[in-house]
Amino acid sequence: MADPASKDGAKDGDYVVVARRYRPRGFDELVGQDHVGRALKNAIETNRVGHAYLFTGARGVGKTSSARIFAKALNNPAGPTATPDNASDVAQAIDSGEDVDVIEIDGASNRGIDEIRSLRANVGVRPSRSRYKIYIIDEVHMLTGAAFNALLKTLEEPPEHVKFIFCTTDPEKLPITVLSRCQRFDFAPVEVSKIIGRLREICTAEGAVADDAALELIARRAAGSMRDSQSLLEQVLAFSDGSLDADQVHAMLGTADDIRLHALAGAMANRDAAQAMQQLDAAIDAGVDAGRLAEQLLGYFRDLMAVTVGCDPSLMRHTSASLHDELKQLGDAWGLQTVLAVVGLIDQTLVRIRMSVYSRVLLEATLIQICNLPDLQNIANLAAASASAARAAGSPSPAGEKKKLALSPRPPKPTAPAATAPPPSSPTPTAAQPETAGTQPPAAPEPSASEPASVATATLAKPTGQAMLLSAANANEIWLAAIERIEEVRQSLARQVDHAEYLGPGKLRLVFPGEAGLTMRRLDAPENRSALVDAVSEVIGEKAFLEFHAAPLKPRVAKVETSAPKQTRMQRMREIESNPLIRACVDAFGAEIVRVDRPK
Repeated sequence: MADPASKDGAKDGDYVVVARRYRPRGFDELVGQDHVGRALKNAIETNRVGHAYLFTGARGVGKTSSARIFAKALNNPAGPTATPDNASDVAQAIDSGEDVDVIEIDGASNRGIDEIRSLRANVGVRPSRSRYKIYIIDEVHMLTGAAFNALLKTLEEPPEHVKFIFCTTDPEKLPITVLSRCQRFDFAPVEVSKIIGRLREICTAEGAVADDAALELIARRAAGSMRDSQSLLEQVLAFSDGSLDADQVHAMLGTADDIRLHALAGAMANRDAAQAMQQLDAAIDAGVDAGRLAEQLLGYFRDLMAVTVGCDPSLMRHTSASLHDELKQLGDAWGLQTVLAVVGLIDQTLVRIRMSVYSRVLLEATLIQICNLPDLQNIANLAAASASAARAAGSPSPAGEKKKLALSPRPPKPTAPAATAPPPSSPTPTAAQPETAGTQPPAAPEPSASEPASVATATLAKPTGQAMLLSAANANEIWLAAIERIEEVRQSLARQVDHAEYLGPGKLRLVFPGEAGLTMRRLDAPENRSALVDAVSEVIGEKAFLEFHAAPLKPRVAKVETSAPKQTRMQRMREIESNPLIRACVDAFGAEIVRVDRPK
């Protein structure tokens, strides 16, 4: 751990914040970034140091600290080493940010092309007292496109005495040409347990006593950022008298404890909206911000979701592990589907709260909405049980069954073939009544020369149920039944048929709207036509003949614009002056009509 006496470049009497005072000064002090420290140490020991490095990761995870440690290791007075001498003048100057050969640049405030041109002009100047001139550019993604372009050539082939270290929280904003020239190291968020260990060391060095629960709250609130956790610890230390407990942390941060969150969730699970409102009111009266409480609820239900699916306490990120059993009971009683719905509702509320000043009202409305949610898990269980019973019975499940058109068959339009064709004299044989040797299905008529050539036939398909007798009255019904037997892609095309007409025994005419010519040509393709013929044949239990017909396009009625004869200016003025409303305004305000504008 860093020496507390080291003030990171501070003068006597100046106070240095905890995050700077306990900044890591060696690779061994990096918390949660062991992979980065090991890679950089091996690069130094094996003499494989590159000329450009890119450190990426969330805020406060050690990017800039690692860059300074790497710079000290490269410019160590005795030569590059993985364990630099922190007592040397060079190391102390680098720690304080005052070394002349290690130039730290803020990319947010020095983002233009002029600053990069100045950097390029100074790159050729050799270091003053060290082996390398090292440029550390923080928040490098803030540089402009022109600045990046000006830096590319220098970044690809810098002088031997120059090293670049870029730090950024948003590597996606960097041009690919810059990324390809750097060795990239991704800094992971620091684990809660490691943050707690580091905070405990700081408390010991500061002479403070802290409960494990208080340190865990601070570590969870930091969300993987070591610097944020140290800033929160310093804030709580200033608030307390040297002894930290969980209540002090909640009071200082304006958050609710796990017990309050669990009681609020229990009221919502019991569908008790009044009790939930009382719990929320008590939390706000205790100093908890409504927006912060919504964030905590989202984290609570995240842990509840994880426990409900069977995760162990180690995967609880926002709630104490001691509540694992209680969360398990609540999750089983509530159901996973309902918990997922609650997570979505709270997330939407957080988005709305950030754009509104009525955070409490929005949160109260969300709590009442959650209390009135239906039992989504019970609905899912009923659907699963119904599907299981349907599979056991050998029939398709209701959930997976395709929706059927609830359309009454449209009466066929009178056509010459439909008016002259007599209905069949005998019913068509079905699978339940097999044909006898002397009974044959009626032969389909040969298409005459006057009929279109777009007619198809099919061999008799084996019926799967009671066949329907095709007639003029049920032509549409048979066509709709046939549609349900074809694939879903062809169904979408077949449903564009306007209606079906009876042309004779086993013969249907499919009439398409005039504007559906493309659909008719697609269905006229051999593979699609064959599927349609087979489906109709299966429904009627005999050979099917299909004829495609396009209805004539409806003529467009041209709009006849009738315009009244234009009025002269004097006529318009007289008409307006005679208007009672206008006259009343003129008399009341002593006004005068000076111009008449036509309505647009």
